[in-house]
Amino acid sequence: MLKEKDLLEAAAVEEIAIDGFDFIEFYVGNALQAAYYYERGFGFDLVGYSGLETGSRDQVSYVLKQDHVYLVLTGALKPDHNVAEHVHVHGDGVKTIGLRVRDCKKAYETAIARGARSAKEPQVVEDENGKYISASVYTYGETLHTFVERKDYKGFAPGFKPVDRKYADNGNERKVGLAAVDHVVGNVEVGRMEHWVEFYQKVFGFYVYQYFDKEDISTQYSSLVSKVMANKSGSVKLPINEPAEGARRSQIQEYLDYYTAPGVQHIAIATRDIIKTVAELQKRGIEFLRVPRTYYDALPERVGKIDEDIEELAKLHILVDRESDGYLLQIFTKPVQDRPTLFFEVIQRKGAKGFGKGNFKALFESIERDQAERGNL
Repeated sequence: MLKEKDLLEAAAVEEIAIDGFDFIEFYVGNALQAAYYYERGFGFDLVGYSGLETGSRDQVSYVLKQDHVYLVLTGALKPDHNVAEHVHVHGDGVKTIGLRVRDCKKAYETAIARGARSAKEPQVVEDENGKYISASVYTYGETLHTFVERKDYKGFAPGFKPVDRKYADNGNERKVGLAAVDHVVGNVEVGRMEHWVEFYQKVFGFYVYQYFDKEDISTQYSSLVSKVMANKSGSVKLPINEPAEGARRSQIQEYLDYYTAPGVQHIAIATRDIIKTVAELQKRGIEFLRVPRTYYDALPERVGKIDEDIEELAKLHILVDRESDGYLLQIFTKPVQDRPTLFFEVIQRKGAKGFGKGNFKALFESIERDQAERGNL
């Protein structure tokens, strides 16, 4: 958990004021098909579009929304475009984590003054929806953090037209209950976690919310170390993982080998009813990691009384962990693209503020079973 030294270091640097996650942008090989997958599989609504019809001549983007979660799927229209080159090297994956701020220019200038590398200077665009301001800095790998100031803007972003996709079924029935981005996890190379921890401390004024060493996250084959960076309000949490020495290749190393760079490993999205959400996702064909029955046999003794039916959790392979403030329920999808890289977590918090430390061993063993099937363990 948090150490006094971490709090003191964070207090010494004024925090960049961030209200929360704004959007997450993927670079993908086929944005139209990816949009259909997230609509039909994950229950998102297509709400915005930018492409040839809106004057964008070299790339296309689809905006998907579910409650407070916004995903942007961007593809290239020309083979020599930077999006096409990115996908060629890394496969489909997260390029940008959008962070909502009240003063974009101040956030950007503060980050640059503290050593961040600029990707895009503050840009002010005004249209019929108002004034939209954004700026970007580089983080691990080729990942960007984009500061978004939209307090005077009504749409999603300039250059996008609203979309109201018509389906025969009822729109509300297509949603699965995903409510908000809980945290976004990054994987970095061996020996680089501390570098990025220091980056978030010195540039953003974030602090180490939690720390997990290789004894916390390990099996007989592999392990990792992780530090969770967060702002003081807790609206933004960014865990950073690196591989630790083990007998075989860890999930983090597998990610780095196939993504060929540091990047976003998974996106955790909160739900208010994980049983209902996961049951619906599984019905739609979303595949999740599975855990053995013995995990649930030991659950009552390990976590005590919970509101949910353990048999229902076992049927869906949902994990449970208890902390001093309550408990949480979580489950992880298999990779959502061809390469074994990015995946999603569905999480429901019932007082717990951590990340399911008691589930790490069961989770790692589930991932390793999938790695073994791929011949990558």
